[in-house]
This record gives sequence, structure tokens and C-alpha cells, in this order.
Amino acid sequence: MKTYIKLIRITTLLLISCAFTFKIAAQQPQIKKRIAVFVFEDKTDRSWRWWNNKGVGNGVSDMLTTALVKSGNYRVIERQELDRILNEQDFGQSGRITPQSAAKVGQVLGVELAVMGSVSEFGYKKGETGGAIKGLGIGVSNQAATVGIDVRMVNTSTGEIVTAENVRKKKSAKGIKLRTNKLNFKDRKDFDESLVGKAAREAIEDIVSLIDNSANEIPWQAKVIIEKSGVVFINSGEADGLKAGDSFAVYSKGDDLIDPDTGISLGSVDTKIGEIKITDASIGNGKASKCSIVQGSGFTKGNFVRLK
Repeated sequence: MKTYIKLIRITTLLLISCAFTFKIAAQQPQIKKRIAVFVFEDKTDRSWRWWNNKGVGNGVSDMLTTALVKSGNYRVIERQELDRILNEQDFGQSGRITPQSAAKVGQVLGVELAVMGSVSEFGYKKGETGGAIKGLGIGVSNQAATVGIDVRMVNTSTGEIVTAENVRKKKSAKGIKLRTNKLNFKDRKDFDESLVGKAAREAIEDIVSLIDNSANEIPWQAKVIIEKSGVVFINSGEADGLKAGDSFAVYSKGDDLIDPDTGISLGSVDTKIGEIKITDASIGNGKASKCSIVQGSGFTKGNFVRLK
């Protein structure tokens, strides 16, 4: 009998604990992290072309952007906006993006995570697709396609590379197959049904998983746009998952703490100056919010907005 009563008590405590956890989770805004995907560098022989005549680096970046948007977990900066900032900051002239320049562009765009990388392998391996007869290839054994992508995720607040991985996928098919020597695709369906297209899709899925893990380690942050007559506007809204009633803490930025050895930002000593609550999260097509001041004063452009 005592054992039974003890079991009931333990079960009750567990249920109360779970209910409390769920309540806390429900109170926290389900915020989408903001991400910028830079065009990947093409380190292949540049013989492959997408169906829209883009190169492999552009094509892989577009695939990744589409996958992130479809996941519903992120707000991905549009390529046109990214290119505009690159040109304005003169980073687009060199054709190469470094973690430091990616972080600077990311800060201008207000994103937490920048994704960059290169395509090192893309296509069919030599000797694996058989011989050639008058412009046609005959694969008698295995036809294999390989896609290799080096990817890096950069914390835009610090410029630090938080994840660096090589993702390599190989797809093969057995049997006699005919192929042309064309190294491009007539349309998306042609690409998706090809071995190299399937290998690329699997590589992108792995990269999205890596991004999920990296994004969880980087705190969300928005900024104050302006404070006017007791109303604060911030650069995040329902497009990021925010809604009316969500409350946040506001901080004024302190001195940057720069590592003297690496030059990497270690953050800053920020001061909490108040709290705000969203009254309208639909400003600017959901990319900004109107907030009331719960407590504090002295809110100015550039103040950090963070979860309480």
C-alpha cells in the first residue's frame, strides 16, 4: 500500500513538473532565426550548368535557400537584398566572402547566422559511366554521381565560425544506361531525376540539419528602430514568429570585448534599460513591430531587443 501511495505521489509530481515546463515553453515566443545564404564558391571544373544557366555555386545556394524557407523555421534574407548590401559595402567586387565580411554584412541585414561555403565536387566520376559511342555514353556497370560541399556557419555578432563541415554524397545506379555528354539540365524535373540531382538534394538536407543545430546555439536578437512618444518600433515582427503580447528586454550596447589574439568579438557589456511589449507585429509586412513601454526609458536606435 505504501509503495502504491509513493508511486502516485511521484506520478503527480512528474505531471506537475511537465505542466509547468509546458507553460513556460508556451510563454516563450516561437521566434524564427534570420539567416543569410551567400552564393557558394564553385571549385569544380565549372562545366556543369543549372537549367536556368546558373553555375553550380549559385544553384546549390538556391537549393539551400529554398529548403530553409520551406522548413518554416527561418526568415531567409532575399538574394536581391543580400546582393544590394554586398555591392554597397564593396564586398561583391572581390567575388570572395570571408567569415569577417559575412559577419559585417549579416549585421547590416540584422541576421543571426550567415551561411557560406564552396562546392568541391559535382558530377559523375571518370571511369564509372562506361565508354562513348558517337556522342552517347553507355554505362555497363555502375553509374555514380558525387556531390561535395564545404559549408561554414558564421555567428554574425562575433564573426566566429560556429560550424564547419564537409558534406559529401554519392548516388549510383546499376545497369545499362545511355547518357549524352551534355553537362546541363533542360529543366528542374530533369535535374531532380538525375543521379547528381539526387545526391545534391541529400547534401542539402544534411546542411539544413547542421544549420538547425547551429541556430539553436545562437541567441535571437532584434534592434530598436526608433522610439517616439512612448512607442517603440523594432526590426522584427510576425514574419519572424512574433505576435502581439510578446514581451522583451531592451539593452543599450556597451564596449566591445575584442580578443587581442584572434581579433574576434567576445560580445559586449550591455546594460538593461527597460522592457517592451508588442502591440502590433504586422508593421512593414511583418518585418517590424510596434511596442508599448512596460518599464524604463531612454530607448534609442540600435538598442538590443532580447528575450527576457
